[in-house]
Amino acid sequence: MKSSESTLVHTETGSKVIRGSKTIETARTKGLSRKAKDNLAGYLFISPWLIGFLGLTLGPLLFSLAASFTDYNITSKMNFIGLDNYKRMFTMDDLFRTSLFNTVYYVIFSVPLTTAGAIVLAVLLNQKIKGMKFFRTIYYLPAVLSGVAVYFLWMQLLSPSTGLVNTMLGWFGIEGPAWLFDPEWTKPALLMMKMWSVGGGMLLYLAIMQGVSPQMYEAADIEGASPWQKFYYITLPMISPIIFFDVITSTIGAFQIFQEAYVMTENGSGGPGNSLLFYNLHMWNNAFEVFDMGYASAMAWLLFIIVMVLTAVNMKLGKRWVHYEGGDGK
Repeated sequence: MKSSESTLVHTETGSKVIRGSKTIETARTKGLSRKAKDNLAGYLFISPWLIGFLGLTLGPLLFSLAASFTDYNITSKMNFIGLDNYKRMFTMDDLFRTSLFNTVYYVIFSVPLTTAGAIVLAVLLNQKIKGMKFFRTIYYLPAVLSGVAVYFLWMQLLSPSTGLVNTMLGWFGIEGPAWLFDPEWTKPALLMMKMWSVGGGMLLYLAIMQGVSPQMYEAADIEGASPWQKFYYITLPMISPIIFFDVITSTIGAFQIFQEAYVMTENGSGGPGNSLLFYNLHMWNNAFEVFDMGYASAMAWLLFIIVMVLTAVNMKLGKRWVHYEGGDGK
């Protein structure tokens, strides 16, 4: 009996034996396939991020979620107490309501003010006049400065007796308030300080404004459109994706306000009359002043839920006013 000739062919997933008109798949003879090697290399490259995410982000997240249902205080055993920490926030902790009010107040005013301020500044710095590069640099410089040094600078500027702000008000016969020492003026003082850093947002708006097609403005000029009409019907829709991005990130950032109140109030107390006791500062005090980690974890998760809900609402509403060049809102 005459035997047919066979040919062995190696593929990515294994080997094939071609015998006459038949092809027989065989098991991979040795080593890993090329696809498996590529996958392994990819996992090795992202392994530092994966290890960091699992160890420093996901792990603490799950631990804090578990701790929020316990009376954990670092030194004692974790005892399960159900929803008691969450009930305590709304029924027993007056400072919780105060801190939530202060934070919501700050978010409501700081987000629109900084967004509008950055847009107005970008429009002014988008004009074609001599020396504009110098002005752009000057207005962006405060955004580069950050940290505790800026807070100490503003504490000096807002000093009731020797501060520059009250001195300038005095030039116009206006008696300045006590700012950080007056509960009625502490939050407006922080909002004024926040306007100091609108240069970062301004840069984003300026970049996208310079990408708007000049032909659109030329067509508007031919139609006799006013500067306001060109801004409202051309510029504003074209920069709406950046406005949307800025509102989302600014809202999340405003809910996380902590450093300003911690540094600018005595011993991180939250200012006169708890007027600067923001949510994160109250959470910090519970976690690291009285070591009530279980309660602080519950506060953290409630804040997470609030921010997630607001972000989802913003994403939903954004489809109504954000203009995308693709036209389908995706």
